Amino acid sequence: MGCRAGRRQHSQGPVAMVEKTWPLVDLAEHIDPSLPGKTLVFCATDLHADTVVRLLKLAFAAAYGEVDDDAVIKITGTADRPLELLRRFKNERLPSVVVTVDLLTTGVDVPTITNIVFVRRVRSRILYEQMMGRATRLCEDLGGGVAKEVFRIYDAVDLYSALAPFSSMKPIATTVSIPFSQLLAELVRLEDGAHRDEVFGQILAKLDRKRRHLDGRSLEAFEHEAGQTPTEFLAWLRLSGPEIARDWFVAHGGLGEILDRPGDGEAPGLLVSPHADRVVSVTRGYGDGKEKPDAYLDGFAKFLREHLNDLPALLVVTQRPRDLTREQLKSLALALDKAGYPEKHLRAAWLDSTNQDIAASIIGHIRRAALGDALVPYRERVVRAVSKMLGSRKWTEPQRKWLERIGHQLEVEVVVDREALDRGQFQAQGGFARMNKVFEGKLETILGDLAEEVWRAGA
Repeated sequence: MGCRAGRRQHSQGPVAMVEKTWPLVDLAEHIDPSLPGKTLVFCATDLHADTVVRLLKLAFAAAYGEVDDDAVIKITGTADRPLELLRRFKNERLPSVVVTVDLLTTGVDVPTITNIVFVRRVRSRILYEQMMGRATRLCEDLGGGVAKEVFRIYDAVDLYSALAPFSSMKPIATTVSIPFSQLLAELVRLEDGAHRDEVFGQILAKLDRKRRHLDGRSLEAFEHEAGQTPTEFLAWLRLSGPEIARDWFVAHGGLGEILDRPGDGEAPGLLVSPHADRVVSVTRGYGDGKEKPDAYLDGFAKFLREHLNDLPALLVVTQRPRDLTREQLKSLALALDKAGYPEKHLRAAWLDSTNQDIAASIIGHIRRAALGDALVPYRERVVRAVSKMLGSRKWTEPQRKWLERIGHQLEVEVVVDREALDRGQFQAQGGFARMNKVFEGKLETILGDLAEEVWRAGA
């Protein structure tokens, strides 16, 4: 799930400083450098990175007290022994927060990165995707047995919205440093259609990025060779396809060398606003990254209504929860994940919308949206249901103890059936068959009654 914000928004931390630490103070509210998970901050220039390191240290110290000086460092091309610093960032507890410009956009694998912070803008969708890619690595142990389930993007410059119109541009060119001459030679050489299409896609993506920087003699040489402007040529390539493009490049072999030249013009100066920065608001985006929590929850309810007949498990969850199987629950959770409604996002949206952090389980969220059930912590539902079952009749002492153990298992598994009772600790004590004898052959009915009571309790 990505966290995004508007202009100078998604940083975090509480504290009034003499210096204008703006979103960096706010950022400290959301990121504690002593907790598992690492943070990568992208700045505009090397000088900007130095400033951000200093202000982050002040913000963290104000929010959490004393912070180790090595917790926040800069790693850019000007840093002393950057490769050694990268090794420490990947393999050691500190640094936990690294500030960079673009040294860590590609080719660095640090699975423990859980936060990406943008305090600079980029104009390339591909570069943006590569920057985000630093946090997409799987990590089973961030430290202390905690696994990485999500990563967060803190967007203090509204970068997401700026690049949203280009969201259809997939990051095809995974290695943007491959020269045009090499890509064009590959396009001409390859006979396999699928591979040729992939290289052609890389050429289009790389050319779309390059055309904005062609100037001076390089632009003149390009237009002389191609017979049209870079924008016109790119449009023609997209319409023509890889086969026609390959023939054209065979006849115009010099274009790759022209495109590989650096631009002739001087880089534009860095514009610095004299206005004081301030946090306008802090928001979390859902769905496509732009939805507010209420709209996201409304969209979830609409999705359930529209797919009630497509997903049979929805009918079971809403009408016959006692009959729900573990396979149905698994397939339903996968379908909701694919549609953009995983349980952790629904829980976060409910928290943002109501200020209530409720671990209700995916079934609880479905029944709230579809039936209007109260959203109750799942563990609380199970405890109430077991208590009601125990008070419903006179049980033997072994039966009461087994019901309590089944309740504990229900808190973990959501669906406890014959399969669940035939493995683990239950299997070691005779499994379903033995327990069924304890309950005089009525265990399946009792499990169904308990599941039904779970979703009636607290409704």
